[in-house]
Amino acid sequence: MRPMTFLKTLCTGLGLSALGFAQSVAFTFDDGPRLAATPRLSPAERNGALLAALAKHHVKAALFVTLNNGADQPEGLAFARAWGEAGHALGNHTVTHLDLNEKAVTLKQYEDEVLACDRVIRPLPGFKPWFRFTFLREGDTPEKRDGMKAFLKAHNLFNAYVSLDTSDWRLDAALVSVLAKQPDADLKPFRAAYLAHLRQRAEAYRDLSRRLFGRDIPQVLLLHHNLINALFLEDAIWQFKDLGWTFTTPEAAYQDFVYSLVPQRPSPGQSLLISAARSLGYRPENWERLFDDGDADILGLERQGVLPASYE
Repeated sequence: MRPMTFLKTLCTGLGLSALGFAQSVAFTFDDGPRLAATPRLSPAERNGALLAALAKHHVKAALFVTLNNGADQPEGLAFARAWGEAGHALGNHTVTHLDLNEKAVTLKQYEDEVLACDRVIRPLPGFKPWFRFTFLREGDTPEKRDGMKAFLKAHNLFNAYVSLDTSDWRLDAALVSVLAKQPDADLKPFRAAYLAHLRQRAEAYRDLSRRLFGRDIPQVLLLHHNLINALFLEDAIWQFKDLGWTFTTPEAAYQDFVYSLVPQRPSPGQSLLISAARSLGYRPENWERLFDDGDADILGLERQGVLPASYE
């Protein structure tokens, strides 16, 4: 039996094949809580805006803490605590967001950062023994990859995969760059680009899950604790509602067997679904649009004159 046929048969055997169920999505945010200054909103206002949008729509999310972005200081730790107290999950995203695919980064160095972050966030309300690899990269050598698998197992840490990957961080960087020079710049083009980007990725990954597994899966969405989400998260939530999607919690989404898969040919820096497709030898249409870092969206802003043509 061909691998994709086997997966679809397995899904059917588990009673998971019907496409009639509403597509669900779980919101997760990396790299928070951020204390760095940005235009328009203070760190407290950004954190508060994210929590307010989630609360208004009764969405329970997860924040993956990068310790040195703010939680190593009293103010930032209070921001993280506020997420837990609001009923959101807190997971581990290292101390400095180092890249395990960098040759200079050792396995021990990476493990030490995971443990250091764990010591700070474990006492907080909402803590979950979840770890998300920085840059979604699990190591540039078999020794690193196998070492991290053993490390996570030894410390009872769950690999908190992403299925619906986005490049919101790229649009955020462009937004901050423009606002730094033009504080009163029109936000509408960035809002439109952000929402269009999320919709394109959502539809593409939904289609990919159907092709791989013969069904909709609860999608785990990757966003970041940044300005663009603080400004437009509620718009994103409304857009998912308008598309007919429902909201689930990360904890519920991770119960789906898809998130227990260990792809044999992982695709560094990409969605679990891309790794699954690569492992099965399947190349979806518009593959490049899923691999890029929002290049098409940035190009669109350049063509509108919102960004200079030389913007990188």
